Amino acid sequence: MSSNSKILVDYTTKTRNFQLVFPINFEINIPADDSVRLLSNVLEEIDYTELYRAYSRKEKNNAVSPKNLFKILVYAYMNNIYSSRQIELACKRDINFMYLLEGAKAPDHNTIARFRSARLKDIIGNLFNQVVLLLKDYGELSCENLFVDGTKIEANANKYTFVWKTTILKHQAKLQDKMHKELPALLDKYGFKMYLAEDIKAKRLKKFINKLNKIKSTVVFVSGVGKRKTDFQRDYELLCDWYEREKKYEYYLRRMKDRNSLSKTDESATFMHLKEDHMRNSQLKPAYNVQIAVDAEYIVAAEIFNDRTDVNTFVPFMEKIKKQLGFKYMYPTADAGYESEENYTYFENNGQKPCIKPANYEHTKTRKYKNDIGRAENMQYDENTDTYTCHYGRKLVNVGIRKSKTSSGYISEKTMYQCESCKGCPYKAQCIKHNARCNTPLEERTKRFELSKTFKKQREEMLERINTKQGILLRINRSIQVEGAFGVLKEDMGFRRFLTRGTANVRTEILLLCLAYNVQKLHNKTVANRQGQFLHEIKAA
Repeated sequence: MSSNSKILVDYTTKTRNFQLVFPINFEINIPADDSVRLLSNVLEEIDYTELYRAYSRKEKNNAVSPKNLFKILVYAYMNNIYSSRQIELACKRDINFMYLLEGAKAPDHNTIARFRSARLKDIIGNLFNQVVLLLKDYGELSCENLFVDGTKIEANANKYTFVWKTTILKHQAKLQDKMHKELPALLDKYGFKMYLAEDIKAKRLKKFINKLNKIKSTVVFVSGVGKRKTDFQRDYELLCDWYEREKKYEYYLRRMKDRNSLSKTDESATFMHLKEDHMRNSQLKPAYNVQIAVDAEYIVAAEIFNDRTDVNTFVPFMEKIKKQLGFKYMYPTADAGYESEENYTYFENNGQKPCIKPANYEHTKTRKYKNDIGRAENMQYDENTDTYTCHYGRKLVNVGIRKSKTSSGYISEKTMYQCESCKGCPYKAQCIKHNARCNTPLEERTKRFELSKTFKKQREEMLERINTKQGILLRINRSIQVEGAFGVLKEDMGFRRFLTRGTANVRTEILLLCLAYNVQKLHNKTVANRQGQFLHEIKAA
């Protein structure tokens, strides 16, 4: 090549005379049983009115229609492609993506990213529900048995940008004490009157600063080494510092609500313990609690929660499922992490028969549990006198009722029992548990415990239900279906960290993933001739 030659943008100038030949309709190169054909057929049957309504008149004339763009996004998730740049590349090189484009030019990564984060945010729930109801019309859902479970998926946030609620409250309390001591003197100094509440809010400080701004224009502010600040400048800067700190504390507490932490880079994420702890040092990471509900191996609902535990997510999740699908499942099944009196009561009031494994189910089988004489479960109970009889033959009588309220507002009543006398009991050390916070010597202590009679009755009924033939079948299927679904999502599909930030965008991602999972599951069941199979039967050993 000579030094004067120039490489042109058109790289075909020196290409030899050959080309890749496609038929006029390259669709014939795609097998008849390929999942991309099923995807296209299924998504053709849903209504895209709300999706098109989200577009302006100018955007509706784009090369790729919103419907086809949605198909491309779902198919990309089916093939473990989540990056917008990788999706753009697939549209240019993969024949299956070209088939979905219907001859249109491949969209760029900005179009794909904007479509996922901005256009689908308020509409993805409607599109997902339409596909679920379509599966119901196909006869693929039982509409009776529902399997619920949750997992924690890491957020797209820096793991070192944590903000802890206890730390914020501690610093805020110190600041409030300092302001209550020094602010009255500052008000008197400048002749201002202002009501100081128990908690001095940032907006009150702002009003004081606005009044001082009138004086500020007459005072010269200095900075740097060797410059002496005036008393007014010091007071003004002190007030501004208080204002900024209090404003920051109020903002973080407002964003946290009932949570105990948040991440500065994704304020919707909460710090949680994840199973993917490679360092094995129980390091907390910003994450979301993802709840899914599975029926006949299909994910019929998915939701994002900030709560670190599953127990408080059960009722709102079930309410959302009933609202979205228009019917309620008679037999919801979940693991021990969902057991609570509030959840049991909710299902009783709704006429549902859940199958929830009690939290102490495995522990009750142990010899240690059965030999623990201090437990109420191992004492004789007389329903007529409402008393328990301890191992030494003495009575524990009802001494009152204590009410407790959960974060969701549910009120539970717990009955307190106390022994008539523990003096001279040879089993006292075994019966009364050691409590490091109690300074009373063991000789002076009396056996006490409290329990909820409602919860005790509900747990006994649940224990009986889960050991029936149907209960065992449902518990086995819960392990297969919902835990199997998480296994596919996290292992086979490789989805272990969100790409976007904020609850709305994260919810869009998980619903797209679940939608891709459902189409792939329908394809697999069709190929394996397992359509209409709702439960896995128990196989004999």
